[in-house]
Amino acid sequence: MSSSTLRVVVVCMSNMNRSMEAHSILKKKGFNVRSFGVGSHVTLPGLAPNLPVVYDFSTTYEQMCKDLLCKNRMHHKSNGVLQILGRNERIKSGPERFQECRDPFDAIFTCTERVYKVVVKDLCAREQKTWQPVHVINVEIEDTVEAATLGALIICELCQGLQQEDDMQSSLPKLLQAAKKKTGKSFLRTICFY
Repeated sequence: MSSSTLRVVVVCMSNMNRSMEAHSILKKKGFNVRSFGVGSHVTLPGLAPNLPVVYDFSTTYEQMCKDLLCKNRMHHKSNGVLQILGRNERIKSGPERFQECRDPFDAIFTCTERVYKVVVKDLCAREQKTWQPVHVINVEIEDTVEAATLGALIICELCQGLQQEDDMQSSLPKLLQAAKKKTGKSFLRTICFY
């Protein structure tokens, strides 16, 4: 399977940091990749931990950036949010919700167990029409810029391994075992159907 035929998705809560970092790296490597969030809103760090900045998923990355520049340029520049928004805007116009997408994929990577459970629940609630399998894999990634980059590299390495295999069903357990040995991370995995 080539990188262009393997249809990959990365999902985090807000389609902001972890999923977009992986989207960026996978896109540069030539993968057919998309990214999504599963939250009801996009939530960004605010001036205090208990005061997040919240946007609708219909808000573009450019609109978020302009709003944050008006609210407190220095704070949002120093916490890295403006740089993240700039990267995101170079990839796509705005965040998307996984629950609203009906396109089929071969592999879905989630960034936390909570997101993994939402994705699996959503897929299982859909009517199965084609019975095409989709592998849902959780790579637990802390929501920091550094952890997002490391997590994206793990996801990229897994995708590179998958593209070299003809049978994802039999090769995925071996790839995840090798990744666990290399990274010390455990991975959740299940198969759902379209």
